[in-house]
Amino acid sequence: METVLTLFAAVGAAIWLIILILPWRPWSTSDVLDGRSNLSHEDLSDITVLVPARNEAEMIKTTLPALLGQGRGLHIILVDDQSTDGTFEVARQAGGKNLRVIPGEVPPAGWSGKLWALEQGRPHVDTPLTLLCDADIEAEPGIILELRRAMKEKNVQLISLMAVLRMRTFWEKLLMPAFIYFFKLLYPFRLSNSSRFKTAAAAGGCILVETEVLNTIGAFASLQGELIDDCALARRVKSHGYRTWMGLSHSVRSVRPYDSLGNIWKMVARSAFTQLRYSGPALLFCTICMVASFSMPPVGLLLPPLSVKVLSTFCLAGMVVTYLPTLRYYGISGWWALAMPLTGTLYLAMTWTSAIQHWLGKTAEWKGRTYR
Repeated sequence: METVLTLFAAVGAAIWLIILILPWRPWSTSDVLDGRSNLSHEDLSDITVLVPARNEAEMIKTTLPALLGQGRGLHIILVDDQSTDGTFEVARQAGGKNLRVIPGEVPPAGWSGKLWALEQGRPHVDTPLTLLCDADIEAEPGIILELRRAMKEKNVQLISLMAVLRMRTFWEKLLMPAFIYFFKLLYPFRLSNSSRFKTAAAAGGCILVETEVLNTIGAFASLQGELIDDCALARRVKSHGYRTWMGLSHSVRSVRPYDSLGNIWKMVARSAFTQLRYSGPALLFCTICMVASFSMPPVGLLLPPLSVKVLSTFCLAGMVVTYLPTLRYYGISGWWALAMPLTGTLYLAMTWTSAIQHWLGKTAEWKGRTYR
């Protein structure tokens, strides 16, 4: 038994050692892009913002005025995706001569609602650049101008920013910074931002892409039923020989609350097993890694073998050291890093929930729609 415990603890220690020494440092927060200042007088007439919105009346009361104040000439197309909460009327009342509100149609079979909404807005785009922006994303002054500047400076055809998620309540502070931390482990920004690697990442809340490139890759019809559509888009852009860049930002933030464990659980479980390509072996491998690296270390400190105690201490140190940069970036107390064993175990449980729902034939659900 002691040998088994030591071996399991060694697996966890090996995982954290690898994460720590990887040259691309997936836990780093160095890839950052923020708006510089309030430059609402700047000309943004070469950009069209596409906003898919389904039952987002409360969100767009905040986010739409933020877009309208970004700069002169910015074109905004909001596609109301069959909303029942007055989203269409709220959007129309926001005004602005360059704002167009389109009533969306029912998605055809095989399409996700968001992608179908974007596809309905796409034919109305006649600018060189297209900004895909979720309805819950509030853009701070100057960030769209900075996105355009960075796209030219970095010579990329798609640039995306990870929005700041709301981190106010207990559950948000426990789980939302970790959501971004795990995303960066799965999609290391430095690999995604390099033309030498196939890794491609994007965050659907804020993606600026060259319109010609979007059309060349087949636009949203080439993605259709993708649940993780943002990374699928980045992957398709990169596979066609174009360059992408992804970074963190304080200048785009989600105003959507996730103030209960249940809401966060549903959000993660909706696509967690999709991330593993619905593979049982991949789920088993993920479970072994997560248990060894997150669940086992605090237990190992209480077990008799000295070797297990030492390896478990190293694991705990590894998770704290790699998680602290994310907490500091978002202004969250570093003490939350000590809760990572619980956080990691909860995310594993969410992944298993996603898998079980899939095996039971239950479809993913979002805003009253189900997807296979």
